[in-house]
Amino acid sequence: MATAAINVKPSPFCVPKPQNPSKLRVFTLRCSSATANAVSDLVERPWKTSDARLVLEDGSIWRAKSFGASGTQVGEVVFNTSLTGYQEIITDPSYAGQFVLMTNPQIGNTGVNFDDEESRQCFLGGLVIRSLSISTSNYRCAETLGHYLAKRNIMGIYDVDTRAITRRLRQDGSLIGVLSTEETKTDEELLEMSRSWDIVGIDLISGVSCKTPHEWVDKTNSEWEFMSNRKDGEAFRVVAYDFGIKSNILRRLASYGCKITVVPSTWPASETLKMKPDGVLFSNGPGDPSAVPYAVETVKEILGKVPVFGICMGHQLLGLALGGTTFKMKFGHHGGNHPVRNLRTGDVEISAQNHNYVVDPKSLPDDVEVTHVNLNDGSCAGLAYPARNIMSIQYHPEASPGPHDSDYAFREFIELMKRVKVNA
Repeated sequence: MATAAINVKPSPFCVPKPQNPSKLRVFTLRCSSATANAVSDLVERPWKTSDARLVLEDGSIWRAKSFGASGTQVGEVVFNTSLTGYQEIITDPSYAGQFVLMTNPQIGNTGVNFDDEESRQCFLGGLVIRSLSISTSNYRCAETLGHYLAKRNIMGIYDVDTRAITRRLRQDGSLIGVLSTEETKTDEELLEMSRSWDIVGIDLISGVSCKTPHEWVDKTNSEWEFMSNRKDGEAFRVVAYDFGIKSNILRRLASYGCKITVVPSTWPASETLKMKPDGVLFSNGPGDPSAVPYAVETVKEILGKVPVFGICMGHQLLGLALGGTTFKMKFGHHGGNHPVRNLRTGDVEISAQNHNYVVDPKSLPDDVEVTHVNLNDGSCAGLAYPARNIMSIQYHPEASPGPHDSDYAFREFIELMKRVKVNA
């Protein structure tokens, strides 16, 4: 039987009584290692140990602890700098195919509720956070974040160095990664998965769009309505193309008095025009705008016939329909603290953004006006083509939980529809 020798030493916190060196005896305590292992197996550790890996295509391997669902998932890793609103983020369809890394270290503090969801389900690939709150504190909390993700089959990891990963993404750009809790898969297998998958050129819109047209009537709840001095005016009929639309966009339009019909991403332009709308909204959505040429063609067929408003993906599709080009950014814009300058007024707005692609303003026709720019990198953040009643922005005017600086964009869309209707 194997044995281990242990030398017993006096505690450093007590002073032993002086002894005669000649009378000192050294003794050895022998114990069975097999017995020690058996005892160890019976005692359950009071803390969770690392049971998950994030393997990035650059070869780096990040050990972490899992929450939510288990399994193996591949996706593009992006970081989000928002301090609040993690539930709105994980239910934003624009994150389809991506792992969202939150730079705010504490996530889960307020749990989740069923009023703040931005879509009918979670479309993101996974959630990466530094610290998962062990308790929740909010009067609206219905369940914990971990339980919420598990029921929706979304993977999450925590106790990982999100700051180091964020610095890597800022330096190298967005990276493809694999999340896994499966011990049977080797690091090499997961690395090969990350290097054999790509998000560029994939139609992600069709997987998040609704399948049939439907009416939307819900407004912003009176408890959260911040435009208390706004007066309801004439109701305008709006057709909203669902490329991954967030519910709060629809709530804000309804709060401004619009009657809204939501249609799928593949809905023919001819059918839209038969509805005789006062305006058309092209919504936000995930992925590469050049991967959905059918959507670009739909936009082209509608331009010039009714006023249009594009948000995020809708903005990019408008850019392509007008003859411009788009390109993939190094690591994109994801967060609730991006400064944007309105070039018409000179005002600076703090905006919520979520996109990896932008319109190249140099590729646009001369009569297309760049109305907004991102002050962090100078990228195009808004367009207008007054002669054809077109307006668009590359960020979220409906941002929930905020900021609300850009909510005026809905009012401008209402005024655009009103002018066209009066002059018709």
